[in-house]
Amino acid sequence: MHRRPLLKAAIAGPALLSAASRAAMAQEPRKVVRSVPIGDLRALDPIWTTTYLTRNHAYLVWDTLFALDAQNRPQPQMVGGFETSGDGLTWTFQLRPGLLWHDDTPVRAADCVASIRRWGARDGMGRALMAQTESLEARDDRTFVLRLKRRVGFVLDALGKIDSNVPFMMPERLARTDPNTAITEVVGSGPFRFLREDWVPGVKVVYERNARYVPRAEPPSQAAGGKVVKIDRVESLYTPDFATAANGLLTGEYDLLESPAPDLLARLARSRDVVVASNDPLGYQLFVVLNHLHAPFDKPEARRALMSAIRQEDFLSATMGDRNPWRECAAVFGCAPEEGPQFDTLGWPRAEAAAAGAALRAAGYDGRPIVVMDPADNATLHPPALVLADTLRRMGANVDLVAMDWSALVQRRASKAPVAQGGWNTFITNATITGVSNPLLNTFVRNCEDAWFGWPCDRRVPDLIGRWAEETDAAARARTAKELERVHVDSVTQIPLGQYRSSIAYRRSLRGLLPGPALFYWNIEKG
Repeated sequence: MHRRPLLKAAIAGPALLSAASRAAMAQEPRKVVRSVPIGDLRALDPIWTTTYLTRNHAYLVWDTLFALDAQNRPQPQMVGGFETSGDGLTWTFQLRPGLLWHDDTPVRAADCVASIRRWGARDGMGRALMAQTESLEARDDRTFVLRLKRRVGFVLDALGKIDSNVPFMMPERLARTDPNTAITEVVGSGPFRFLREDWVPGVKVVYERNARYVPRAEPPSQAAGGKVVKIDRVESLYTPDFATAANGLLTGEYDLLESPAPDLLARLARSRDVVVASNDPLGYQLFVVLNHLHAPFDKPEARRALMSAIRQEDFLSATMGDRNPWRECAAVFGCAPEEGPQFDTLGWPRAEAAAAGAALRAAGYDGRPIVVMDPADNATLHPPALVLADTLRRMGANVDLVAMDWSALVQRRASKAPVAQGGWNTFITNATITGVSNPLLNTFVRNCEDAWFGWPCDRRVPDLIGRWAEETDAAARARTAKELERVHVDSVTQIPLGQYRSSIAYRRSLRGLLPGPALFYWNIEKG
């Protein structure tokens, strides 16, 4: 007489087990990647600033219309399809269906039009594209049309630009912000959400997986393809002490170091639990930025005096040591593997420190302090800043080496104030070879009205850039680029310090990291 209750229990059993199983699964630990970034995130707007710290942040939360794959070919990302008229003047783009902003409103073509226009007011390649644009309008909620004044060959290269400034898409209400004013609200459509309530400046930045993000179906390839998120949360933990960061990786407190100190790489590599690997296949360029507005480097003779005293090997060996490969290169657009360093070809001046110092004084240097900004929390840029200060001292200069964190330097470099009133004379930074390889991509050597920090102005530069952009013959374009490089060396827009390959370090429990000039957190699995 107990058969019916037993039968009911037997039937209910699998359902109960299933519910218990689901509850157990729900209580499984969340997969969190704890990383140490290249600095303290303060600027949230990747259009307003070119700093790679903000660019890496932006790749988590914003998406792009196109992106470069592992062969550096532009591929559709937010765009589902596009077509070009026979004369190459009209480009019609259609967004993928189902794209949502993090506030759950749909992504519209009008958002993309406003985003392109804002990016096009700040970025060198964006300005070049906008200069050739007749109109840019939304046709409907998912379609927008770009009409050009003349045919150009870099439309997709511009929209798929992978390095700063990346044309990230934003809601129209944010994208209508003045391009010279930084946005402070972070609403993207990308694979992660920025958790403002968990952001503690100087301590941590937190992101969570965007459950409503719809990745593309293609396999991931650099910044292109499917951005499939396989972790729940990213905690970016600012750790300015290099040894503390390395020890944290060894003990498992951290999962990833985005920019480990080069002199600690050998120690990290000896651990069987840690992987040390090059992340960017093409590497970086290191260079000195000079303030062209204020003495002594307002005079080309003073800039050439410093350039003549620079020995790239001193900077590269101090920065990267012997573990990471580096090579000398005098060209602002980088040296291809088959090219030599090109010092003589480009007219690089050479002198010993004493002669360079005499040339500096002949240019009018009067002994006033030369402010060298030193990002002491940046493992890559701190050592060459010390070498730069030493080079200037050997030239007889009075050097004021000002230690600060990288984010403070990013703020101060925007100041045009006289040096005695909080300005600056020089600092060292880096850029990916991907981001400097041609006159439109290289934001850092643009001149006059389009100039980056340092504000150089040699009218030959914008004229040659315009010629390069309009040239359709590859050989003629290459000749123009080489002429531009000679002009940059002659005017000393900046001082290249050579090229190097950087490394990241991560726990072996992480898999699926995608090589590229930025850190991408999609496709990462944590065992």
